[in-house]
Amino acid sequence: MPANLPPEYFEVERRYRQAKAPEERIEALQEMLAIIPKHKGTDKLRADFRRRLSKLKSQQQAKKATSRRDVGYRINREGAGQIVLIGPPNVGKSALVATLTNATPEVADFPHTTRIPKPGMMPFENIQIQLIDTPPMTEEYMEPWLPDIIRRADMVLLVVDVNTDPVQHLEKTVALLEEKRIAPLRLAHLYEGKQGWTFRPVLVVANKNDNASAEENFQIFKALLEDDWPVVAVSATTGRNLEELKQMLFERLDIIRVYTKARGKAPEHNAPFVLKKGATVEDLAGKIHQEFIEKLKFAKVWGNGVYDGQMIQRDYVLKDGDVVELHV
Repeated sequence: MPANLPPEYFEVERRYRQAKAPEERIEALQEMLAIIPKHKGTDKLRADFRRRLSKLKSQQQAKKATSRRDVGYRINREGAGQIVLIGPPNVGKSALVATLTNATPEVADFPHTTRIPKPGMMPFENIQIQLIDTPPMTEEYMEPWLPDIIRRADMVLLVVDVNTDPVQHLEKTVALLEEKRIAPLRLAHLYEGKQGWTFRPVLVVANKNDNASAEENFQIFKALLEDDWPVVAVSATTGRNLEELKQMLFERLDIIRVYTKARGKAPEHNAPFVLKKGATVEDLAGKIHQEFIEKLKFAKVWGNGVYDGQMIQRDYVLKDGDVVELHV
């Protein structure tokens, strides 16, 4: 037995030996791997645990594949946009969701804590954006329902650990997505002519940027990226750059906030209508009520680039922050 094993290891090992359900054995193995110190004396033990873990997960995956009814999840869309967090184990997806939203996913130092998708609402100024925490993606195993969650989302946050080979995290996760015919929107031109592919905006989040050493790792990571990936360094622990992350998410969702007002009254700035960039007055009218599209005569707008109360037609392209008075 290798030396320098901490006392808590033996308690987890006892749980592993007593465990009967595969899920319990997997959880115990993951804890043991997280606890064992990394040095030459533990290399063989760690390799043995990884083999056992891989075998148990493969058995579980095969069991799910032969099951007639796999568990599936569908997260109802809420707020101004739906964003799914993906990545390998232990990169801090759950910690980010817990910090940014009202959700309470389980957060732990050992991998595979998250087993089901967990949504939460992230406030940004006067709107809410939905974030979904998901189980880790690895070459050994991916939940069969996870690709469908990604396809339904508006955007993907690909989370990496800036201190633990983030380039490999990024490359392996992108490769796993490609196996499911999912690719970053910015690379869509590489797949011209291929059928059945889904493309989504992807923002790389380099998490655990907690100190100066981690910032140095982040700068190296940015330099090693072959493509101009959109990337932001954050820390779920210290809160570093989380406000910047919120702003980037809002901008990359390509949405605008538009406010309406009744004639002679002030607008309600706490309840904007959220529309895609490029939306027109007609789109706004339809979102309020389908009858408004037919009855709409004209509208007035208050905002940037126009004079207050300027008369506009139904094809006028709205901007973020516009106040619109519809006349039907």
